Amino acid sequence: MSVAPAVAIPRTRFNTLPLLIALFCLLWSFAFVAGKIGVTDCPPLILLAARFSLAGVLILAISLLRGDRWDLTWRDVVVFAVLGVANNALYLGLGYTGLKTVSAGLGALIVSANPAFTAVLAALFLGEALTWRKVVGLLLGIAGVAFIVWHRMSVGSDSPHGIAFTLASLASIVAGTILFKLLAPKGSLWIGNGIQNIAGGLAVMPFAFAFADVGDIVPSARLAGAFAFLVLGGSILAYLLWFHLLKVCGATAASAYHFLMPPLGMLFAFLVLGEHVEFRDLLGIVPVALGIYLVTRPAAAASPTRSVT
Repeated sequence: MSVAPAVAIPRTRFNTLPLLIALFCLLWSFAFVAGKIGVTDCPPLILLAARFSLAGVLILAISLLRGDRWDLTWRDVVVFAVLGVANNALYLGLGYTGLKTVSAGLGALIVSANPAFTAVLAALFLGEALTWRKVVGLLLGIAGVAFIVWHRMSVGSDSPHGIAFTLASLASIVAGTILFKLLAPKGSLWIGNGIQNIAGGLAVMPFAFAFADVGDIVPSARLAGAFAFLVLGGSILAYLLWFHLLKVCGATAASAYHFLMPPLGMLFAFLVLGEHVEFRDLLGIVPVALGIYLVTRPAAAASPTRSVT
């Protein structure tokens, strides 16, 4: 897959892959905190329509100014647009609606169940091996996530309505992950990400006009900061890293890194938003961490031989 030189991620080697994974996890986890701040001061659908549209315009404008070669076929454009609906409009539209009534930590936690569903579907549709080590790791990850979700619901700190939207958000990103690997769009990931954002913005915009009120926006410095991070760190850099990891690691292994989101999401939510974290929440992270190791170990061993073509 060819990627524009100035914005391309270098060819992945053994020593660079952990750095890319770490950066992706930090950006993706903090996005839940930035999203929580954003939906507090702005209706979720308006926030997302503006975020996707601006990110898409920035990406494509930079490509145009730099004279990047357009190497996407019409099929690639359609595929990236479909991915934009699944990974942007549906995933974040449903997720941000849920963030209105659930904590940022719980939102990150629920989405971290991505690997469990992705592994099963990847085995069915992509032919990826589902070894006993992956199965045990995924079960441990699910157990840790379920333990924390059960505790949060038992104390009534998060809304069941918001949890339902967040679960639907989870289903969307699982579908988007499988579609990316199944449809395998060619061409620049950078330009493809721009198309995804434009498609996501166009998909969300009618709903934003119909169900949201611009008068509900509360202008503030924290809203501006959250929006800037969501556009630059979330929609542009984090998604570029995500699709790169899908390319070099496989759907199951790449999505397994979402199991890192609960501890990181809760940590950022505690530091920035002051969200309460109990000892029981921390206990649930132990099987999650072990699950990550078991699921990703085979992919990590094989990754040095993989390359982007």
